[in-house]
Amino acid sequence: MRPFHRLRPDLSSLRWKIAALAAATACLVVAAVGVLVHVWTARDIRSRAEARAFNAVYSAMDVYRRTATLADGAELDPAELPAALRHPTDGDRHTAYDGRVDGNVGPSFWAAQRTGGPDSPVLAVQVNMSSELYDLRRLDVSMTVASLVAVAAAVPLAVYGAGLLARRLRQVAETAGRISAGDLDARTGPTKGRDEVADIATTVDRMADSLGHLLRTERRFTADVAHELRTPIGGLLAAADLLPAGETEDLLRARVRDLRGLVEDLLEISRLDAGAERPVRARVPLGAVVSEAVARTGLDTEITVAEAEAAQTVETDPRRLERIVSNLVVNAHRHGGTPVKVTVEGRTVVVRDHGPGFPRELLIHGPRRFQTGAKERGTGHGLGLTIALGQARLLGAELRLDNAPDGGAVATLRLPA
Repeated sequence: MRPFHRLRPDLSSLRWKIAALAAATACLVVAAVGVLVHVWTARDIRSRAEARAFNAVYSAMDVYRRTATLADGAELDPAELPAALRHPTDGDRHTAYDGRVDGNVGPSFWAAQRTGGPDSPVLAVQVNMSSELYDLRRLDVSMTVASLVAVAAAVPLAVYGAGLLARRLRQVAETAGRISAGDLDARTGPTKGRDEVADIATTVDRMADSLGHLLRTERRFTADVAHELRTPIGGLLAAADLLPAGETEDLLRARVRDLRGLVEDLLEISRLDAGAERPVRARVPLGAVVSEAVARTGLDTEITVAEAEAAQTVETDPRRLERIVSNLVVNAHRHGGTPVKVTVEGRTVVVRDHGPGFPRELLIHGPRRFQTGAKERGTGHGLGLTIALGQARLLGAELRLDNAPDGGAVATLRLPA
């Protein structure tokens, strides 16, 4: 039977998420550093160009006033002079940025100062920043290449580190899945480190230890109670034989037989839980074994065995196979609806009724002991499906519970090859 609520961890994408996050973080850091360096360098270039222009005007003005000649590339009222410097209102030095690009002449800084009175010409000096801006572009390219190299180196490291984390989490998830499937001996084993994953693994192991202890205690208690009840129930049956025949004696016998059946079922479940049962395999005709099991129930059940497969033999434990089929048929009559049909095809046995179907909780969580899911239609003690599931596991068979699309419960038993 398929495990109910099987944990199917899919942590492979976690490594890529972590790697993508690391790559995105590296890109953001690189971009932020690149922008900061670019902005800082550009501001430094402009500041130095402005200082050079300012000092050059001072030197050129000194030469012009002493010798009436132009030095250091100075010009008087040049045509390219920015409008802000054409008509200064005082005799102080002023600077202005010119972002125009004309051929090989790129952005520049101008510095200007009036040579004399209000109507005197303006002496100006231009400092071109083309070479510095070219160096800035080379710096940007170098930083971009270095950033790509750094990201290319960081991503594999992030993938590797995320893979280590994902493998550890996958191990913990697989262990939890085995525990939920009934393997109470599953453990994550010794874990390295003291991080959160190690804490989770340790917690899962402790939970498994506690759960295993509780279940073993419960199983031992159930087995002890069932074993101790066999003697008084035998005494009740003997005492019932001494009662005079009548309705009271028949009712008492029926109730004692039900109680004895419950005790035998509890003992059977206890043995299955404890792993004390061992199948006795033999090659038997599947159709004949199923037909015999249905007949022993004494219930009106339609059975179909394909003629071509009537002689199909399987290697299994016939007693346990009969137990599974009879429990499924009795459950179908008790909690389902007629007609109940049993079909044998190949190595598959299908038991179907036409009632309301299995409850949703049973399909999700699997059969639970002492829970029939249909209290209004019967009083059964709810151990039939649990026993059928345990016996199927013992035989290595798969027992699947579903509901038919057009209504009714369907139990499918597939025997191993």
